[in-house]
Amino acid sequence: MKVAVSSLGRELQSNVSLVFGRCPFFIIAEIEGDKIIKSEAIENSSMNQATGAGISAAERVANLGVKAIITGNIGPRAAAVFQQLGIEVYKGSGTVEETLKNFIEGKLERML
Repeated sequence: MKVAVSSLGRELQSNVSLVFGRCPFFIIAEIEGDKIIKSEAIENSSMNQATGAGISAAERVANLGVKAIITGNIGPRAAAVFQQLGIEVYKGSGTVEETLKNFIEGKLERML
């Protein structure tokens, strides 16, 4: 399963971003069973858009084939994109790695 985490940095030790659409990076993690088998950081090219950053970021991440999003907070437009596509959204905080472990263990609060 592919999961996208809004992140302040490129590493698993980076903190989860409190915002989705204007976060600097997304960490795309592949999870098999109870392990993170692969992760990749991608820059959020939508971050500096004057308007529509949330929708643009949501569409970009969705096109990567993710099944879940983890972020600190998400705007209504990005949330609507994920809802339409059946992508679950969870609230996360702390480091990306800790948050992914909590996701695997079913400890995160589902926002959508």
